[in-house]
Amino acid sequence: MVKEKIIISNPAGLHLRPAGKISSAASAYQSSVYLYKGNKSANAKSLLALLGACIKFGDEVECICEGEDEEAALAEVIELLGTGFLNE
Repeated sequence: MVKEKIIISNPAGLHLRPAGKISSAASAYQSSVYLYKGNKSANAKSLLALLGACIKFGDEVECICEGEDEEAALAEVIELLGTGFLNE
């Protein structure tokens, strides 16, 4: 299991387009990929779960990946979250 925390820098938060990109990226991996915000968790492979997590600007989220390709999954999801999706 690997994990990393990140602060959401996109002023619009995790809206439909970035959530779709994250779920598509996470779905490409065998590992389970979850985002945690406080005591809520969201399966990052599910667009609806990501949107339901209501992740907003300034929120601290923790990405936890577990499985065969956990390191690569974590790196890609954190990279996507870290860009801020400012061109979205």
